[in-house]
Amino acid sequence: MAAKRIDIMDIQQLIQLKLRGESNRSCSDILAIHRNTVNYYVRQLKASGLQFSELLELSVVELMELFPTRNTTDTDRYKELSAYFPYFKKQMLLPGCTREALWREYLQKHPEGYGYTQFNEHLNNWLNKAKISGKLNHKAGEKVFVDYCGKKLQIVDKASGELRDVEVFVGILPCSGYTFVEASYSQKREDFIGSMNHCLQYFGGSPKAIVTDNLKSAVSKASKYEAVLNKSLKALALHYNCVINPTRTYSPQDKALVEGAVKLVYQRIYFPLRNMVFFSLEDLNRQLKTELEKYNDYLMKTYQASRKKLFLDQEQAYLQDLPSEPYRIRHYKRAKVQKMGYVYLSDNKNYYSVPYRYIGKMVELQYNSQVMEIYYQGERISSHKRNWKAGYYSTIKEHLSSSHQFYSEWSPEYFQKLSADIGPETSTYISKLIEQQDYPELGYKQALGIIALKKAFSRSRIETACNMALSHDRYSYRTVKRILENNMDKALQYQSQERSIPMHFNIRGPKAYC
Repeated sequence: MAAKRIDIMDIQQLIQLKLRGESNRSCSDILAIHRNTVNYYVRQLKASGLQFSELLELSVVELMELFPTRNTTDTDRYKELSAYFPYFKKQMLLPGCTREALWREYLQKHPEGYGYTQFNEHLNNWLNKAKISGKLNHKAGEKVFVDYCGKKLQIVDKASGELRDVEVFVGILPCSGYTFVEASYSQKREDFIGSMNHCLQYFGGSPKAIVTDNLKSAVSKASKYEAVLNKSLKALALHYNCVINPTRTYSPQDKALVEGAVKLVYQRIYFPLRNMVFFSLEDLNRQLKTELEKYNDYLMKTYQASRKKLFLDQEQAYLQDLPSEPYRIRHYKRAKVQKMGYVYLSDNKNYYSVPYRYIGKMVELQYNSQVMEIYYQGERISSHKRNWKAGYYSTIKEHLSSSHQFYSEWSPEYFQKLSADIGPETSTYISKLIEQQDYPELGYKQALGIIALKKAFSRSRIETACNMALSHDRYSYRTVKRILENNMDKALQYQSQERSIPMHFNIRGPKAYC
């Protein structure tokens, strides 16, 4: 059976783990990926002839080329096996029957059938057999469990006196019980990643895995066996050389430890705060840190040691060193490259250039507060400094084709020069159109549209239309175009001519018709 295809970030994390000396079984446990799948990908990586350190330097595109697309299911083979399930069920009731005997019987008839592990897995699924979980033994530095408290704390708005609920993030190293607590305004991705950064900095190192509940900020799609993580969380894991491992839905034993820690937080940290009033998140977190130190220093009678002492003695040395800088959150969006060679970022309503050969292609935007990077099929094709000005065009001239180079020259003065060729009314109208915008760049396209009208209409008509449009409250390309298309400018010219007809002896006056 073909191995299940996994995400490219999971492959990068697998390489990191192998470079660290982890066994395939250990990688399977940490990544929550089936061992046979891990075995397959490790074989493919070794077959490349590259060292794991060299594989880690490959680009996403180069790494993907090592793993050709293959089907994840073999329906015909499964149909052959599933036809025997009712028979197997009856045979298993007989004395002396074993699964291995049934598997060997199946292989005699189907030599190309499933291996013993897959045979058992499919049979278990068909029998709907419940899996029995054993007691969890936690190794030092292996995992950190994180979650939010169900009960919220509050801060008071000084101006209005209004109470505002805030979330409380909890992180715990299960081997020592060493705990981190922090308040934030929400459970949204930005706040979650901020608390995650502070948590690892508090511990002074990163574990092999971060075990989250199925939070919306961490998981795009929950699953009992393999949750789909959002890219920001996968990027965080790569930054800290660890993996994100969400707890299984409907499996309370996976999160019992952190839920137990949350109960203790209520008792040892929440309770002392019950009579205190906080007017800012900073004040609240300052007091939480004070109470947290008391909590971690508390002597546990069972162990005759505090959580902090257990951490320093048993766990700290097994944490990985932190990177020189904390992880900066990245946002991910899909966008289509516009005809002018720009992508549009709706967050700030501005534009970023890409090489013109990608016009019409769908690309991925990856950005944070400092940089905008644009990727096509896993390859970075453009990088810009992040700009926060609405309507702004961030341009690299080399990206534009010769027919698009002039877009980089856009400015109010540039359009004044272009419109002067038509006439002063058009030039005045375009100036006012650009000036009325909060950001001039938003009027540039409309100005270009008005200038392009000279392809279909005479310059004198455009001049008349612009003169008429100047009386409107708002200036726009559509107003001028509508005047021209409806011949409203011609009607004005006719009325003007009618009023200016000179007196002549051949022209009869109103008395001639009495």
